[in-house]
Formats: sequence, C-alpha cells, structure tokens
Amino acid sequence: METTALGKTGLEVTRLGIGLSELGYNIPEGDEQQATDVLNAALDQGINLLDTAACYALSEERIGAVSHRRDEFFLATKCGHYLPRGEGEDWTAEVIEHSVERSLTRMKTDHLDVLQLHSCTAEVLERGEVIEALQKARDAGKTRFIGYSGDNDSAECAVNLGVFDTLQTSFNLVDQKALRALFPKAGEQGMGIIVKRPIANAVWGAAEDPKPYERYPTYTEEYFRRGGEMSAEGPLPSEPDDRILTALGFVLAHNVVDVAIVGTQRPHYVESNVEMVNDRLPIASEAVEALHERYDRHSEGAWDQCG
Repeated sequence: METTALGKTGLEVTRLGIGLSELGYNIPEGDEQQATDVLNAALDQGINLLDTAACYALSEERIGAVSHRRDEFFLATKCGHYLPRGEGEDWTAEVIEHSVERSLTRMKTDHLDVLQLHSCTAEVLERGEVIEALQKARDAGKTRFIGYSGDNDSAECAVNLGVFDTLQTSFNLVDQKALRALFPKAGEQGMGIIVKRPIANAVWGAAEDPKPYERYPTYTEEYFRRGGEMSAEGPLPSEPDDRILTALGFVLAHNVVDVAIVGTQRPHYVESNVEMVNDRLPIASEAVEALHERYDRHSEGAWDQCG
C-alpha cells in the first residue's frame, strides 16, 4: 500500500488507516474474536496506523490483543475526557496523566506514537495546562509525538498555536471546510494530516440515514441532508459505480491528506477498503472537481460548522 510521511514526524504511514471507535462501541462485549479479526485483517492487509481514544469503550483493551504485532503499526490515541464520562472534570493535567498510563496498560505497550487531545475547546487550549501535560508525556518517552483532534474554530486555534505535530479533523465530500480553513497553515507548519470521517459515514448515495451509532442517533443527520442536496443534481461526471469509492477517492485525491482513517467492525470491509485504495484509485478528476463545485454552490458559508 502507498505510504507517505506523516508531516514532520517522519513516520511513514499508509494512506489508509483504521479508526477504532466502532471496534470499541459496536462490537458487543464478549465478541472479542471478531474485534481481534478486524485488527489482524487491517495489519495483514498492510494498514499501519491504528487510531483510537481512551473513551471509545473497549477499543483500547481490544488493541492489546495484537500487542505481539506492535512493531507493525503506529499507534495513535486520544485523551482529555474524565472516565467514566460525566463523573468528573475533563481537561486537567491529572486526567491526561492518568489517561496516558491507562492507555499504555490497556494496549500493552510501552509507548504511543501520537497522543492527541480529544476535541477540547479553544479556551481549554489557550489555558495551556493540557498542552503542557502532553509535552510532559512526550518528554518522558510515553509518546513520540503530540497532536490535536477536532474540528472548526477549536481546530483552527490548535493549528495557530504551532505546538502540535499532527492534526486530526473531519474532511469529506460533504464537509470540505478544512480544505481552506485548516490544511494550508497546517501544511506550512509541517503538521501531519489525519482525516476522520473520510467516507462521510456512508451517506453519499444512501437511500436513508445510515445512523451508525445507536448512542448518537442524530450523528449523521447533517451529513445525510447535505449529501441529499448535492446528489440531487444527478450523477457526477465519471462517477464510480461504488459510492464508498467515490467518497474515499475524493479525500485521497488531496495530497495534503497524509492518512484517512476508516472505521469498521467487519474484516471483509477492511479488505474491501484496502482493495479500493490499492487497485481502484484515483477516481476521475472530473468527479472530484464536480464535488468541489457542488459543495461550494450549496454551502455558501452556511455549512461551515460541522464535523
């Protein structure tokens, strides 16, 4: 699989990574073999970036099942939320310090490759406590690099601070704000760009809202609405016959994107995504250009806040 340097980190990452929220939330407790099969399928297919978070239910513990393959992948996780959620104060140095130790234990590793703040506000960032906690973890050798994961104005603040090695943010065919608002300056600073929600939660061409998360029933409503507006104009020029390929091909047509993380809970979906990236890209430039044009025409600034 094609690899690229993750910004100034120098980590050579595959352009397709795997997001492991679904692995933690959507695979029921007790179905550990299914979770392990997904991870092994990703590694067997050559994917080398695993992205998770301390608050993704059982995700980190399940990654521990492939700790014997640790030299085959880069490990990114997120921190900052008090667990259990809602039972304590988020965004303190103590919470982050505890989260890092817990993550290392759960995933059976002695270091992380990227430690990311998990969508805190610009106000939290500007106080500086959480950034100092990440820097302390890095200086102690518990993580190699530090990053920010989030969207919109908070992500812009994180980029402007100039202290992070990576940025993880939403970017897809129905959510293109980051292309102008975040990527140029992040690129100037050498930040690695990790794209979340690259297939837009499979809303493109869907007959109904996919609603992938029971706990967040409205999570994809806005994406689904936007996709409906944009696709109502008819087929794209030279549009692929696979709607997931259209979405993934759009994101990976942008060289500023180092890696796109796609979540799944079935090994055969991992294999299908890898086949698309290896054998069916790029999609036609006419389709990519049409998606830019439709997004600009329909959004006109009104779709700026999403992700």
